Amino acid sequence: MRIAFLTAPEGVEQIELTAPWQAAEDAGHEPVLVSTKPGHVQAFDHLDKAATFAVDEVVGEVPAESFGALVLPGGVANPDFLRLDDKAVAFVKDFFERGRPVAAICHAPWTLVEADVVRGRVLTSWPSLRTDITNAGGTWVDEQVKVCDHGPNKLVTSRKPDDLKAFCEAFVEVFAKEGG
Repeated sequence: MRIAFLTAPEGVEQIELTAPWQAAEDAGHEPVLVSTKPGHVQAFDHLDKAATFAVDEVVGEVPAESFGALVLPGGVANPDFLRLDDKAVAFVKDFFERGRPVAAICHAPWTLVEADVVRGRVLTSWPSLRTDITNAGGTWVDEQVKVCDHGPNKLVTSRKPDDLKAFCEAFVEVFAKEGG
């Protein structure tokens, strides 16, 4: 299955992109780096610049329907930039409307809040997003990984890089059941 990994041109937490990417590949999926601009995305190791990664597709030029699932890596700046981009927000929302599985880690649920898709869902994130998630109608829990099946699709969320092993195992399992 083709899996969209949506990032802004700058600010994605490198390990939250590379570890899930590797897990997707290891499970036989085709990860595709989607960004708001062509070229490369600049990853970070917390606040320090890390590697760059080539963009495969540009949001707004590729439809969500061409993917079986979506992964939203975190980083503080990454989802903050994405939530200001109307095409990125619409891309995310389209996965929910189509009932496709979505996985988000750390600060990535900020983009879910902006897409207005957390209402009635139980999810986890970096702790500072708790109030935003609650105000958007979601229920925030402090768990290593949370799988929510409210609505037509499943949502897998996790809190931080230390939870990556559990996050990757959970989304790979959900994506296999939901999309093949």
